[in-house]
Parts: sequence; structure tokens; C-alpha cells
Amino acid sequence: MYFLSGWPKRLLCPLGSPAEAPFHVQSDPQRAFFAVLAPARLSIWYSRPSVLIVTYKESTKSSTQFGSYKQTEWRPDSTMIAVSTAHGYILFFHITSARGDKYLYEPVYPKGSPQMKGTPHFKEEQCAPALNLEMKKILDLQAPIMSLQSVSEDLLVATSDGLLHLIHWEGMTNGRKAINLCTVPFSVDLQSSRVGSFLGFADVYIRDMEYCATLDGFAVVFNDGKVGFITPVSSRFTAELHGVWPQDVVDGTCVAVNNKYRLMAFGCASGSVQVYTIDNTTGAMLLSHKLELTAKQYPDIWNKTGAVKLVRWSPDNSVVIVTWEYGGLSLWSVFGAQLICTLGGDFAYRSDGTKKDPLKINSMSWGAEGYHLWVISGFGSQHNEIESDFRSIIKQPSILLFQFIKSVLTVNPCMSNQEQVLLQGEDRLYLNCGEASQTQNPRSSSAHSQHKLGQDRSPFADGGLESQSLSTLLGHRHWHVVQISSTYLESNWPIRFSAIDKLGQNIAVVGKFGFAHYSLLTKKWKLFGNITQEQNMIVTGGLAWWNDFMVLACYNMSDHQEELRVYLRTSNLDNAFAHVTKTQAETLLLSVFRDMIIVFRADCSICLYSIERKSDGPNTTAGIQVLQEVSMSRYIPHPFLVVSVTLTSVSTENGITLKMPQQARDAESIMLNLAGQLIMMQRDRSGPQIREKDSNPNQRKLLPFCPPVVLAQSVENVWTTCRANKQKRHLLEALWLSCGGAGMKVWLPLFPRDHRKPHSFLSQRIMLPFHINIYPLAVLFEDALVLGAVNDTLPYDSLYTRNSAREQLEVHFPFCVVERTSQIYLHHILRQLLVRNLGEQALLLAQSCAALPYFPHVLELMLHEVLEEEATSREPIPDPLLPTVAKFITEFPLFLQTVVHCARKTEYALWNYLFAAVGNPKDLFEECLMAQDLDTAASYLIILQNMEVPAVSRQHATLLFNTALEQGKWDLCRHMIRFLKAIGSGESETPPSTPTAQEPSSSGGFEFFRNRSISLSQSAENVPPSKFSLQKTLSMPSGPSGKRWSKDSDCAENMYIDMMLWRHARRLLEDVRLKDLGCFAAQLGFELISWLCKERTRAARVDNFVVALKRLHKDFLWPFPIIPASSISSPFKNGKYRTVGEQLLKSQSAEPFLNLEIDTGIPNIQRSQSWLGNIGPTHHEVDTASSQGPQMQDAFLSPLSNKAGDECSIGSATDLTESSSMVDGDWTMVDENFSTLSLTQSELEHISMELASKGPHKSQVQLRYLLHIFMEAGCLDWCIVIGLILRESSIINQILVITQSSEVDGEMLQNIKTGLHAVDRWASTDCPGYKPFLNVIKPQLQKLSEITEEQAQPDAFQPVTAAKTPEQTSPRAEESRSSSSHGSIPQGEILGTSVVSRKEEDMTRAQEEEPFQDGTYDCSVS
Repeated sequence: MYFLSGWPKRLLCPLGSPAEAPFHVQSDPQRAFFAVLAPARLSIWYSRPSVLIVTYKESTKSSTQFGSYKQTEWRPDSTMIAVSTAHGYILFFHITSARGDKYLYEPVYPKGSPQMKGTPHFKEEQCAPALNLEMKKILDLQAPIMSLQSVSEDLLVATSDGLLHLIHWEGMTNGRKAINLCTVPFSVDLQSSRVGSFLGFADVYIRDMEYCATLDGFAVVFNDGKVGFITPVSSRFTAELHGVWPQDVVDGTCVAVNNKYRLMAFGCASGSVQVYTIDNTTGAMLLSHKLELTAKQYPDIWNKTGAVKLVRWSPDNSVVIVTWEYGGLSLWSVFGAQLICTLGGDFAYRSDGTKKDPLKINSMSWGAEGYHLWVISGFGSQHNEIESDFRSIIKQPSILLFQFIKSVLTVNPCMSNQEQVLLQGEDRLYLNCGEASQTQNPRSSSAHSQHKLGQDRSPFADGGLESQSLSTLLGHRHWHVVQISSTYLESNWPIRFSAIDKLGQNIAVVGKFGFAHYSLLTKKWKLFGNITQEQNMIVTGGLAWWNDFMVLACYNMSDHQEELRVYLRTSNLDNAFAHVTKTQAETLLLSVFRDMIIVFRADCSICLYSIERKSDGPNTTAGIQVLQEVSMSRYIPHPFLVVSVTLTSVSTENGITLKMPQQARDAESIMLNLAGQLIMMQRDRSGPQIREKDSNPNQRKLLPFCPPVVLAQSVENVWTTCRANKQKRHLLEALWLSCGGAGMKVWLPLFPRDHRKPHSFLSQRIMLPFHINIYPLAVLFEDALVLGAVNDTLPYDSLYTRNSAREQLEVHFPFCVVERTSQIYLHHILRQLLVRNLGEQALLLAQSCAALPYFPHVLELMLHEVLEEEATSREPIPDPLLPTVAKFITEFPLFLQTVVHCARKTEYALWNYLFAAVGNPKDLFEECLMAQDLDTAASYLIILQNMEVPAVSRQHATLLFNTALEQGKWDLCRHMIRFLKAIGSGESETPPSTPTAQEPSSSGGFEFFRNRSISLSQSAENVPPSKFSLQKTLSMPSGPSGKRWSKDSDCAENMYIDMMLWRHARRLLEDVRLKDLGCFAAQLGFELISWLCKERTRAARVDNFVVALKRLHKDFLWPFPIIPASSISSPFKNGKYRTVGEQLLKSQSAEPFLNLEIDTGIPNIQRSQSWLGNIGPTHHEVDTASSQGPQMQDAFLSPLSNKAGDECSIGSATDLTESSSMVDGDWTMVDENFSTLSLTQSELEHISMELASKGPHKSQVQLRYLLHIFMEAGCLDWCIVIGLILRESSIINQILVITQSSEVDGEMLQNIKTGLHAVDRWASTDCPGYKPFLNVIKPQLQKLSEITEEQAQPDAFQPVTAAKTPEQTSPRAEESRSSSSHGSIPQGEILGTSVVSRKEEDMTRAQEEEPFQDGTYDCSVS
């Protein structure tokens, strides 16, 4: 509503002796001048610029006669000031203009500036006038004067002898006698039967009073603390008065009156403010509400503020400011919502935590339009303290100006049908709609805006239109600030109204005269070209936007005529382009609804106009026609009491019961806020209905209105919308009210389900109250959000040293800023509906909002709030709501998450109460498992662990662990291992950390080397000595679960976990899921080799070679081989060359697996987390493409662009060709060793064919890694299968060498032999692409059959495991070196210690030291 801005300003007072320090300030009725009193001085200040104009100083002689000055009062026309003095005198001062046409201060412009010297009124607006003060009259009332009050042409004075004097402003009593308070009868109300009692004691007098014009009487505070209201019995203020008082106020100190809302705010000695209103029927004083600080908000000071010292309503009557004896300032909305209080936070404490002295206020007065508050601070009477500490400026009385920003709703209530928040400051506007290009609000259904949406999308706009508009309205915390045109401000300060259009792209402002408007798209202001036209109109009733037009009600000064004008935004600002309609009376309020304008006038009548766009010739204008006039004078006592008037489609009928459904949309009702009472007048449909076809359409709109109905009390703002949306009818057809301290209310329509006939006994609307934590400024109807603003403070006292000579204002006050804020309200409404047994309506409403991004949060909030309230309640609750809420939430798929999130955010003590309502956590856990929602199940596990015995939580954890293994959720598996371990070792008080919502690498590439436990058979010559120490620890996994094998490994719990891991590994092998097995081992640090050694003859056997081969092709996206168009016998079939090529490929291929941030220097291989994310082309496409021969190769070499930004390889052939550019770059190295190499066209073609028939690069790395693992574990049948898929005879050779050199299980050899025969048969029938390779390895197959026949007594094969030291592996150095040439990885890479250069160096050294064993690898194609 009102918000503090920046630091207060200090005005420089002419410093005299402390006795001349100011203590009282009073503004004139127009708030242009301020009278400032010192004990013997009267000064007049000007408001803009804030300068001292004139001071009257009393002579010492007369000062002793009159006594010091006490109070002032201005005459209504600002020509006189009355000053009361301590000895009972009233001094009347005349204010006269001095020096003819001269001014005290004038603006000086540089030469050639375009400032308009010829503007009418220019001098008055721009300059501070020169004034004279002269004392005209002295009146002696012979008793100390307590209060002065101006009433039209008279001055009412209350003296301490219990008299009320009525004095004419010329200083004469006109022979009227003073009224003695003892003669005024007082009663509880004004019913004629009651006779009032008199204030039957002599020493009663009025301490403070204020006149209320709209109630025609005085609010008074007596010296004994009683309060009352005195009103004349007849219309004229005569001797016959009558008073009413409330029984329960006995400590009143001061009073302030709100004319617009007819409220009297009485400050009390207790520190609270009691706000009373007058009952219209009985005339009794009714307590409306209280303004008091609560112990909850201000525990340390809530009852230590002292008595209320001053209460002041703002000029627009929308806020009240309160200050106390002991200092401090607080600001409240008209019905008691607290906006600001300086007794807490940065106002009250320094940044080091020490308490500041609160600012003491002697007097305060609002400036024009409420943008400033003039405050006289300081310690007033404690002069001695000031003299002793004269350096401290803050202790010295001075004039401070607090600056405010206010919501546009306070002055232009027609803005309440907008979804933007607009705040207006003295010279700038604050908008919440961000950049104009983003704010093409998709909800405006006009084709024009839909068309523009395509063009104006800004680079920041993301996602769909709905979300975009929501993000711009919520957006960030910063405002879009628009500086008001200084040219317009100079002659038209202060800004009175402002308005923004529906799309949030254009703003209009109204100052003293005329108006101006601004486009957020072009960032330009448009002003009147003709200044005389601007200065000739005064806008009276606010302004509103209708599409591209501004509608405003104004007074034409030259014609002395009230008018309604419509200006087009796009044309020049000139009366020639305006459409003008004359009106009979002054317009006080104006609002636009669809294509209608509703106007409220000073004669208490309401007029409806229709508005339409007209294009006559080149000019587009709007046409306005009167539709209907309604007189409200019987219902409205005073036109000034009407706060807002709007036209809405809201009615008590909700469209289902009407005879003609379209009438529901058009059923305009008039909503009138009359001094806080919301009154609704609906169309009267009881008469005969006229069909639209038969008659002129205007007649349909002329239905009369029913008598008014009061909907609500204490209403500050009303929001409705004219949009319609069938999905969200509840929210869009509702009426939203802001009721100050009482929170918000919504008048919600109730719809029968599935268009059934409504129950006759059910009302069709319901009023639901709810509290929110922010002050509402706008309602987003579909999004179920309230937007607001809040004051925030930034202390700067740390910038200054504590003992600086002058304590700066910056130290004493924090810097104030206004921040945007928003709040969800849906859970409040759902809860209120459930309380009232309207669960069906709540369900309809919730389902219509289920698509909102924060809907899960809404359910959680509702559950949490009800749980906290009911579980912590001291008394038993007769009708608890929690079971209803729980049942309600089960209707939504998010039920399980909602419950567990709520439980995890509440304390353990409340869990039993919660689960008694929602169900047993064990059942909920099982539901999660059935729904495959493992993360939620993990959260339930933590709850089970706290609520159940360890055996139960272990049983459930085992279930979850197995499911997580099955689904490959490795992060969750790691958490579960830790959790099971904790339960077993009695550490159950440390629950596992909750798994993140989505683990980063659920099926990511094998991050094998991060936590593997395998031994590496690499020759000792290649390993630098520094690596020996590392090799000993290699068998311990280094991953997150590494500790569990090292610490108490014989623990039963570890055994239990290992059993589950083994079972899972066995299942994966049986299902031939090698890729999953690799992931599993790498992610969980599973000791794959030692397990495979144990399982070599059981689970790790290959039962069906053909099935295994097919499965590997599918899992690794590996293309089946094809026979090329021309089978070429090439030297590259020779194993020798092939190994060199492979060695080079391998030099890059190991790297992406390591998952270490080593810069490999190879641009197209990066760390990837989701290499299965998008699958490349299918095998058949690739196969046909790669068989096309050389003319296709340029296509293969084009780089792949992956959407997700992963540059890992996904396709089949394509990627490898991409990385083969690296191979081409390295051919020089090959040439050193094979100088005789020369490549013909056909050989090159063959190389590309070879590359095309390989799978993704990453799959190749993974297969080689698995090959290495199986080789270590001695699972030779699996090695054969991998050798087949890689189609490398060297692997088959190596296995043959092993079978010859070691004692190998005969059963395994037999299995290999039968398996290979099966593959041969399958290749002949189904996959001829394998035949060439099978032919290559025929000799090995024959050798194998010989071995199997020879071997009579097979012995167990002893694998080399990680436990052996490198020295023991030396007999196999030769084999291991040959195996390193086909893809085992150097140890340095595994440990992440080597960089590329050393890796390549090692390889070339290996090649130079040991020439390739030609005999072993030479094979010719048969």
C-alpha cells in the first residue's frame, strides 16, 4: 500500500538557541505550505522545493505575556493561521503575498533550453512564493487552550475549564456563548428512548478533538482518558449537542479521524490504537478493529512502547501512521494490516547487534498526495541534555522528510482488474511486468496481440506462452522503474493518478493539470503539444485504459464543464483527436469493464456508457453512448464515502439456474465499496425476459438493478476479472477481497458436478476467509497467486566509525527498498472448503489447478499446516481435519511424495499423528515400490528406520536395494549399501542422506576406473617405480562404498550385502546383460574378477554363444557385419598392420571411460553422462550406407552435432569415422616402422569399410575393458564371444596361447568348441557377414579341437588375481604385452596419473623394444 523509500531527508533549520528548536508542524489544507512552531517563532515552509519562506519572531516582552506557542490551525483557504499560546491567547496571523510579482526562489535555466517561459501558471508552479506574516488579532480566552479545530468558517477551541468556544476566523465570537461540556448529555447510543447522563463532575475537559465532515461531529478525548463522539442534534452547529461514548475505553490519549471510511482512531496509553465507527441505525460507537503490536512479532517491545503520542491518516485516507511516547513509527492500512514498523529489524538494531535509540517524534504531518511525511524529531523538552551534547545532531530537534511510494490502488481503484502491480512515487513509477517485449500477455485473447507475440518474443522468453507470462509477472525481485517526464512534472507536480494497460505496455499519469503517457516498447513519453490544452483540464475521477484508448473524466476550466474524454494512444496528444462527452455532475470514480464504462458522480448517481472503436476517415476515435443511469442517493449518505465502483460479471446466480446461459457472462453487477462495506447491485431478472433476436440489442442491457446487498465489511480492495476459462471457472468467476488485518476473502462460486441439477438448499456462492503473509496488490486468477510488495532495509552503519563526531542519518536509519513478493493461496481455499464439508468442490478446484508447477507444494503446505495445528493443539479437537485432508490428497498421483515430504519437514514427535491419518508407512513404502518410485520409497525408509525396529527397516531396505539394482539406480544403491551397513553396525541413528531426485548418471557410461578393484597384468618394465605402492591398494575400491570391504570385512552385515550383490551379478550374467554388469561393477565398486573366478564354471559360463553374440550386438549398438560389394584381399587383413591401427585407435579410446578431467587433446571425446540418451541411426541404415563404397565417405566425416551437448558417440559407424581423423593424423608414426607401406585406392576403401562396420567408439572401449576383465578371471568362453564381436583374430590367438600354456578346464574348452560350431552354423544361415572372419580363424579352431581331444584329465585353471605382486606375474610378461597391444589399458591411465604425452611415449617405446611377433599373427584369407 504505502512503502518507505530510501533515507529520510533532513531540512536545514536556522540554528538558534535550543529554546528556539521547532516542536510542531502543521500542513495547510492543500498541503503546499507547512507551519512550523518553535516556542517563540512561527515559520512557513514551502513543500516543493522544501524551503523556508518566512519566519515571525515574537518579541521577548510579548512572549512573556502570551507564553510559548503551543498549536496551530490553518484557515481552509490558507490565508490565515491561528496560533494558541500557553497563557490562553489565540493569535491570528494573516499571510499576504510580498513584493508584488516577485518570487523568493525561481528556477534558472541555461540559455537556449526549451523550457516554456510562456506557460500559463508557469510562475506559480515553478517558484517558491514570497510571503509576509503579520499578526492581525489577539483573543484572550483566560484558560489554557487544549485543542484547536477548524470547522468551515469557524474555529472551534477547547479550553481546560471545560468550555467549547466557537470563534469566527476574523477573531470575533459573534455573541455566541461558549458551550459547557457539563451540559452535553452522553449516552451509549442515540436511540430516542434513552436519555443521556451528563458528565457530572466539574473538572472534565477535552484533551484532543478532531472534526469528521462525513459524520458531522467531533471525535473527542477527555482528560480522564474517556473518549466519545459529539454531534449536533439539528443540522446547524448550535448549543444543542449530544454525545455517545463506548464503555470500555478509559485510557485515551489522542484521536484522528478518517473521513472516507468514517473511522475514528483513538490512541491509548496502553500503546494500542482502537478504531471505532458509528453504527448507522443506533448511532452507537462500534469497535471496528485494533492496531497493536503483538508479542509474536515484537517479543521484546510489544508492551514497552509507552502511550500512543500521535495518530495521522494519510491524505488519501488509505493508511494511518502511529508514533509512541518512547519513539518509533508504524504504518497500518485502513483496516489494520501492518505495513511498516521501525521498532524491529535494522531500524532498531545496528549491524553489530546493539540496540539503537528509537527516533522520538514530537509532531508529524503528511505532505501532498502522501509522498512525504514531515516529522519533527528530537527530544523536545529535554533542553539540558541537548546543550550538554550539542555535537550529536540526531538528538537535536530537526525537520525530517520521510519519502513514500504508494500503490496505485489507493488513488485509482479501477486498476484492480489488472494483473500487474503498479506503484507510484513522487517522480517515478514501479512496474512488476519486466521488459515490455516479454509482457505480451497471452491471456488477452485479441488477435492483434496474438499476432505480435510471434514477432516480439524476447531472447529471454523461454517455454510456452503461459509460463512466460507467469515468469514476467513473478520474475525476479527487481522492479521496472519508469522515470516520469521531468517536463511534465515541472508544471504538474504532484502525480495524482496513474494507470497501466492490460498488456502492461503503456502507462498514463495524471498530475495537477492534464496528463501524459508512456510506452514501454518505445521508451518515450507523449505530452500535450499545446500547453494551454494541458493546463485547461483537471482530471477528477481517475483514468483507465480501454484497448488503445485512455478514458478519463475531467473538468474543462475554460468552459466550466465536466467532461468524459477518450484519447487514442497512437495519435498525437491533442484535443482535436479526443472524443468528448459532457456530463451533468463532477465524476468521482471511473472504471472500464469489457466494452462498458461505469462512472460514479458527485450527485450519487451511477452512469453506464458503452464504448466502441470508430474509424471515420483517417482518424480512429472511440464513440461513447449512455446506456443507463442509476441513482444511489437513497443508499449513499455522502459521495466522498464511495471508495471504488466496478462492474463485474459476478452474480449470485452462477449461470446454471438461469433461463439463458449466456446471460451469466453478461450479468453485470455493480460492486460499490462504501466506506469499507462492499455493496452489490445485480440486474433484476424477475420481470419478463426479452429475447435478443426480437429486439434491439441495447434493450437487453437496460434491465433495472435490484436493491443493493451488503457482501462484506472492512473491505479495502476488490479484484475481479472479465476473462473466461472453462477449465478454471472457480478461480475466474470468484471475487477477491482484501480486508486489512482480517486477511483476504474470496467469494467462490460452487458448481454442481457434471452439470447435475443443483440442490435447491445449497447456496451457489460461498465467502471464504484466509490469511496471507503479504499485503495483496494484485491477484493472478488462473495461477492462484497473490502479488504484493514488501519493504526491505539495508543498514549502512558499518561504513561509519562509531565515535564519529556527527551521527549521520545514514547510521540511524537503514536504507529502505521495496521488493516484489508473491504468495500461493490455493491451499487456504482448499482447506476452507474441506472444513465446510465441500470436498467435492475442493476436488473440482484442485483438479483444475493440477497442472500448475507448484501444485505439489500446495498439497504439501495444506497437509503441513493442518498437521502442525492439530498435532500441537492442547485441547482435544472434536472434529479433526487431518483425516479429511489425507483422504483428499490420496485423490492425486502425488500422494506418496506429498506425505513423505511433509513428514521429513516436520518433527519426529508429530509423525505418529500424521501416519495415523494417512496410513502405515510400511504400506506406503510398498506402494512406492509397486509404482516404481524408488526415490520416494527411500524417503519412506528413513521414516521406517525411525519408527520401526531395525529388523523391519532392514527387510524393507533389502527390497529397495534389490529393486534399485534391477533398475540401475546406482546412486540409490550406494546410499542403500551405506544404510544397510549402518543398521547392521548399530549406527542406525545416522539415517542415509536422501537420494537426489535424479541421480546424475543413472545409466551413464561405465565410470569404471573411478572405483574399480581389478589387478592389471602389465609388465614391470613399463611401470615406473612410483606406481608399485599404488598397485597394492588397487584391490580396494576407491569409490563411495570403498570403506565397506576394508573395515570389518568379516562382519555378517557385509556378507549379507555381498550375497545380494553376487545374486544380482549372477542374474545379469545369466541374462547376458554384460553392459549392465559393467555399469554395476564400476558404479558400486564390485570385485568382478574375484567373483568371476569363483563363478567360472557356474554362472560365468556361456550357455548359448549365438544368443550371447546377438545380445551383445544389441546392447552395445554394434552393427552386424556385412559382406562388402567387392571382397578385396588386402594387406590390412594382416594382423600386423591391424594391430598398429588398433593401437592408435586405442590411444584415444581408453580415455572417455576414466571419467577424469584430463585434457586428452582430442576434441571429440569428452566426458559423457548419458551416452545412451539418444540412439543413433539403426543398424540397417548404417549397414547399407557403409556398403556404398568410397563415394559415401565425405558424408561420414561430417561432424555430429548432439542435442544434449554430449559430444560422445551415439551413432554406429559415423562416430568412429569422425574419430578416425585422428588416425589419419598419426599415420606418420606407422610409416617410421613400416616404410614399405603404400596405400592404393582399394586399400583405403577397405579401411573405411572396416571402420564403418564397427560400433560406437565408447562401446568399443567398454567391450575391450570387459574382455580384459574376463581374461583376468579366466572366463575364456566370454573372451571368445567378445573376440567374435570385435572380429579380431588376435584375441582368438591369445586365448589359444593361454589354453596351450596353462592347464585349462576341459569342460570349458569343450564348451568353446561347441559354441563356435554353433556360431558357424548360425553365420551360414542368418548372418553371412561373419563368414569371412570365421574363415580367418579356422586354423585356430582346428587347433582347439585337437587340444580338446588331447586333454584327458583337465586341471583347474589358476587365474592371476590382483593379490599377486608384479614380480609373480613376470613369467606372463610376453602374453601380457601382446594383450596390451589389443586393448588392455596402461595402468597409469586407470589411476588417472598419466597424461597423453607419456601414454603415447610408453606405447612407442613398447613398439620399439619388442617387434611384433609376425608368426603369431600372420593369417591369409582362405
